[in-house]
Amino acid sequence: MREHTPVMTDVISARFPDLAGKTAIVTGASRGIGCGIAYFLGRQGMKLVLTARSEEKGRSFARELAGKGIDAFWVTADLTVPEQAEMVLDEGVEHFGQVDLLVNNAACLRSAPFLELDAERYKQSFENNVRIIYELSYHTARHMARREKGNIVNISSVGGLRAHRGMSGYDASKGAVDALTRAMAVELAPYGIRVNAVAPGAMDAQPMTPRHRARARERAKGIPLGRRGSCEEIGAAVAFLASDAAAYITGQILYVDGGLTTQLTPPGIWI
Repeated sequence: MREHTPVMTDVISARFPDLAGKTAIVTGASRGIGCGIAYFLGRQGMKLVLTARSEEKGRSFARELAGKGIDAFWVTADLTVPEQAEMVLDEGVEHFGQVDLLVNNAACLRSAPFLELDAERYKQSFENNVRIIYELSYHTARHMARREKGNIVNISSVGGLRAHRGMSGYDASKGAVDALTRAMAVELAPYGIRVNAVAPGAMDAQPMTPRHRARARERAKGIPLGRRGSCEEIGAAVAFLASDAAAYITGQILYVDGGLTTQLTPPGIWI
């Protein structure tokens, strides 16, 4: 059996020509996966409305994209607040004329083991994660329905299917996101709107110290493909689902996890 080689594939070279000139809203676009998605979509020629609560980081990222020739517009917002979610859509439409794709990436990663999951932590990790997706989707779907076309891609997690330890509220929220994705897909299909989700596994979503990087490499040995994923690979999955290549796909959860959720046990454990 050959050893897994953690070599990053060049997903940046992938192209989806039909996305060029269209507009996408990407939430949680001030760090990690949100930045990877935005960068990949921008490379396809999409115009971007970027939003998150972290204004300084977000505006800096938008300027970075502009330096690469990507048309990116920044809006600072807390998407758990209905008025601010509606503002993001309104400013995006005013700036670019329309919205063709909504990528619901923003999420609260804070959670706790179940016996420590008090009401406040539960609200932060479960209720807010679902509300972040609902509020902006509600307004954007109505905009898309009037045009009778559009795409919504929710960023879920392998935690919606398999349990993390100590992440009860977060995992519950991602299970709810999966269910909401399917319900939205069924109800919005008559309006020409497709709704899907991408569920990332272990990702290199932020800079790591050498010690953390070594630990991450060790843990990655339990992933069938032998490595962690990149944020741009999530962007590639989003682009595919939003493109004409996926025109007959809706209501699906696409796991981008190197085979993590496919295996029954990690290597070396037999039952």
